[in-house]
Amino acid sequence: MSIRISAPTQGLVLLAPALLVYCVFAVYPMLDVAALSFMKWNGLSPNAQFVGLANYVQVFTQDPVFWQAVRNTVLWTVMSVIFPPAIGFALALALNQNIPGRSPLRALFYLPVIIAPIAVATIWRWMYDPFFGLFNATLTALGLQGLIKDWLGDRNVALYAMFIASVWQTVGFSLVLFLAGLQNVSQTLIEASRIDGAGRFEVFRYVTLPALRPSITIVLILSIINSLKAFDIVYGMTGGGPAQSTQMLALWAFTQAMQLGDFGHGAAISVVLLLITISIVIPYLRWSRTHRETNP
Repeated sequence: MSIRISAPTQGLVLLAPALLVYCVFAVYPMLDVAALSFMKWNGLSPNAQFVGLANYVQVFTQDPVFWQAVRNTVLWTVMSVIFPPAIGFALALALNQNIPGRSPLRALFYLPVIIAPIAVATIWRWMYDPFFGLFNATLTALGLQGLIKDWLGDRNVALYAMFIASVWQTVGFSLVLFLAGLQNVSQTLIEASRIDGAGRFEVFRYVTLPALRPSITIVLILSIINSLKAFDIVYGMTGGGPAQSTQMLALWAFTQAMQLGDFGHGAAISVVLLLITISIVIPYLRWSRTHRETNP
């Protein structure tokens, strides 16, 4: 006697192992951090003290570094949404053409993506060294000593110098996603539009760009999420300095919990960062879906 299982039940059974792993390693830690944000705990004492909203009050009213981290994170996110996707998009359009050495160039631009962020931080920190670094040595060789700076020690340029290193590592990721989208553009539609007299710009605007909407959405969403939780490269290059000028929310939450021993304060910052991420990503996804439905 065979037992028939409905399609929804069969789907749940197949998804159960993955859902279990996701709940244990993703959902539970998030809920635990949210609960910890209402506690006072140094990470060593056996019991945590419930303090209610005191950690959040401290974050918003008594922690000046938090607001500096917010400003830096917002600026970092805005730059990350603009520059790496734009450069990746331009490179994808160029490398989608039939040019010599196309495959090696694709691999070359993607190579930094697979390098660990802490290794990227070490490489670029050496290149930014004010005495022996590549950039200042090059400027000296070119006779441009007036442009020499302590790139990671000057609070006015440290954040932007660090962002250049981030662009170098992340632009290849956008490149690959845009290349994948370009491969799915219908060649039939392109040829038909050219037969109808459309120029290169019209083909790009009315055929290629609409076909790339899913890729653009994915790239922007991932860029927002990754930039909001920027940690490795900041920790490896500046540690938030000089004078907190490159401090980020993720790094400041880590510093409060793991270095200063205030896990409740760090958890509260983490929850705030999570809420900021949700408040940006969900409205964008809704707008993108509505725009796609109204402009198929």
